[in-house]
Amino acid sequence: MSTENPGTTRKKFKVPHTYVILFSIVLLAAIGSYIIPPGVYDRAKDERTGRTLVDPASYHSVERTPVTPFNLFKAVPRGMVAGAQIIFCIFICGGVFMVLRETGAIDAGVSKVIMAVEGREKLMIPLLMLIFAIMGATLGLSEEVIVFIPIGVAIARAVGYDDIVAVAMMSTGAAIGFSSGVMNTFTVGVAQSIAELPLFSGIQFRLVGFALLYFAAVAYTLRYANKVKQDPKNSYLYGIEREGAEEVKDLKGIKFTGTHGLVLLIVLISFIYLGYGVLYEGFYITELTAIFLAMGVIGGLVGKVSPSNIARSFVAGCADITFGALVVGLARSILVVLQDGQIIDSIIHWLASLVSVLPGGLAAIGMFWVQSVINFFIPSGSGQAATTMPIMTPLADMIGITRQTAVMAFHYGDGFSNSIIPTSASLMGVLAMAKVPYEKWFKFIWPLMVIWTIIGSIMCFAAAVMKIGPF
Repeated sequence: MSTENPGTTRKKFKVPHTYVILFSIVLLAAIGSYIIPPGVYDRAKDERTGRTLVDPASYHSVERTPVTPFNLFKAVPRGMVAGAQIIFCIFICGGVFMVLRETGAIDAGVSKVIMAVEGREKLMIPLLMLIFAIMGATLGLSEEVIVFIPIGVAIARAVGYDDIVAVAMMSTGAAIGFSSGVMNTFTVGVAQSIAELPLFSGIQFRLVGFALLYFAAVAYTLRYANKVKQDPKNSYLYGIEREGAEEVKDLKGIKFTGTHGLVLLIVLISFIYLGYGVLYEGFYITELTAIFLAMGVIGGLVGKVSPSNIARSFVAGCADITFGALVVGLARSILVVLQDGQIIDSIIHWLASLVSVLPGGLAAIGMFWVQSVINFFIPSGSGQAATTMPIMTPLADMIGITRQTAVMAFHYGDGFSNSIIPTSASLMGVLAMAKVPYEKWFKFIWPLMVIWTIIGSIMCFAAAVMKIGPF
């Protein structure tokens, strides 16, 4: 016979708010500054490339600089300052999208897309993921995905999917290409130059990885999308108020006017110029934000929205995205605390020492896993390459695996975890634009990350055993 009081109910565990999760990690990082022995590598500028590289033999202990409670709270506004480019990019993109919605062009354009894909919605997922994967593999598309998210959300909702599917189609699609590093200058290009390998050598082997990651992601996303379409209760976002969800469902049949066409032409030209700038002019977040702002102002005026209404819509869009924009700054404060405590290099040194005792193929897998952990602390492709490749290159020579294998371990480790770690500015920015809570995204993405980790481990092991060259 049960001894439970029938008047009591067992409380179900509830995942904490995103801000609570992130601040808890900030707190753990601060505690780590009292426990982990502090240490640093010496860094010097490479005159040939202009990059700041570490000296792999220079690791040494330094005086402990624990993060005090007051400095812990100071880290939050400092994180906001450090993440200002992404934060204001999110605010401006949110505001501009609201202006474009005010013209009616977005809704009319989505209506045409719905009619074009009606009955063939399943093709939309592999097609969009392939397009963004190619851009990730060649242009290194990462933070730039943010500007595409609102349109993706509108389309996904309209065909019966949820906002998570929209993020997966675009952000995870770009992550396939970015991670596989086929011709990614920001990761493979930098890493190979440090490892003194020919630029983009070993591309055939990386294309195999690209295909495996793509098919795994498409199959996984399609499975989830089909479940959501069959029953919205299967969505991880079910029960969360999704602003605008109902009105998006009724977009069919909206009349498409010449004015709508002109506004969307301005949007298209803006995206083409953005792609050109990223590829040939070195455009990054500031330029992206400026292009999007100009697109909103010009598009609003062409769409016959008065200047005052443009301003009102812009402010409303910024306000709507505040929660997500501030998440980026809070996530960046984790790195601020780790840097203040001088424990990032200590963690890297300890992880590298673990890899050094492993035999060939296992060492390659170990390198990949180590790079994945390091990416939590240094979520920047080129920054992580400049920090870790000077250490991993001689380590690869010492344990008998090719430098090409070490590069692969790096770009898989750097790329995969960007889709799940809360310190990734690109991920948090994308989730902010889609208004998808981090904990809900984590629930969706972690099984795919396990699949990708298995694929990456097999690829790294094969590269080590096959002695993938050139050397």
